[in-house]
Amino acid sequence: MIYVGIDVAKDKHDCCILGSDGEILFSPFTIQNTLQGFDELYEKVWSLTQDLDEIKVGLEATGHYHLNLLRSLLDNGLASYVINPLHTNLFRKGQSLRKTKTDKVDADSIAMMLLTDRTLKPYSDTSYHNEELKSLTRYRFDKVQERAKLKTSVSRLVSILFPELEKLVPTLHMASVYALLSEFPGASFVASSHLTRLKHLLYEASKGHYGRDEAISIREAAISSVGAVIPAKSMELKHTIHLIEVLSDEINEIETAINSIMDTLESPITTIPGIKNRMGAMILAEVGDFSRFENADQILAYAGLSPSTYQSGQLTSSYSHMEKRGSRYLRYALFNATIYVCAWNPIFNAYLAKKRAEGKHYYVAVSHACKKLVRMIYRMQLTGEPYRAA
Repeated sequence: MIYVGIDVAKDKHDCCILGSDGEILFSPFTIQNTLQGFDELYEKVWSLTQDLDEIKVGLEATGHYHLNLLRSLLDNGLASYVINPLHTNLFRKGQSLRKTKTDKVDADSIAMMLLTDRTLKPYSDTSYHNEELKSLTRYRFDKVQERAKLKTSVSRLVSILFPELEKLVPTLHMASVYALLSEFPGASFVASSHLTRLKHLLYEASKGHYGRDEAISIREAAISSVGAVIPAKSMELKHTIHLIEVLSDEINEIETAINSIMDTLESPITTIPGIKNRMGAMILAEVGDFSRFENADQILAYAGLSPSTYQSGQLTSSYSHMEKRGSRYLRYALFNATIYVCAWNPIFNAYLAKKRAEGKHYYVAVSHACKKLVRMIYRMQLTGEPYRAA
């Protein structure tokens, strides 16, 4: 067997090739992140063997920098192993007491991991093609987080410019309120507005839900408002609302693309009450190929949802925290999906109530229900069977 370890960087990659007994077949060398650099790597590998079954290539999951090299390796039929950087870091530290950390040492450590760690699973082509869904779900997640921060800014600005408004509407973050604040960004603007214009604006923006009575209430509140008159804050409010609307349009476009991919996948995960395309897509994208996990507990560990364990001598930790290592996106998706499933699924709702009755905190009880959900999802994905209530 030939074991190729690659330490990935932005412009170059450091490589090391070992034999079956750990002997160095090619001293650590550097290739450029170009087509010529990839060819240089393959030339050295092919000079040792032409049998694809005798070659294993390992590389770290280094942000997005490893994707082009990974695609090239898969296209050439090489068994590729994408390894968590935390795993390689711990392995390297276990090899020596010296604090030696270089790219070439990392490449040698990755090759040695391939040689000694039989639990590593090759990266499947299915997982690679799942990258598009992963990119979309992560992109949407970041956009939603960005929009949430802007909504917080809107609440802050309204409390300065027109604090009475929040008590007159169900929520500040609705189309009619945004339309109102975009044209009249402050109590002083609303107070000096023409009632007919104010009524028409609210009626159109709310699609007929708000009329003359609501317009009069808002205008009277504005006349007696204690809101400050700060032109700079009013400008900030208008611009913030505009950015929220732009982000909302972008999120809708992203969700359309996600729904299109989910329709082609026809995953049974969306048949679970409480899980639809948004959370379902995120779970599928982050897990990738379910068959590379031997059991559901490995998926929990991959998401960082497993409890940490500490025992030394006669000391055993009595309060185990969640590990929170691995994919934070998968952890977020599974945890939030569990909350929805517990709300819509009687079986999970009863299980959550049972854990709460045992005295567990709500979020601790949700984490127990999450483990139950992951085991169910794992089984459904492997068998392809839709959800059936017990």
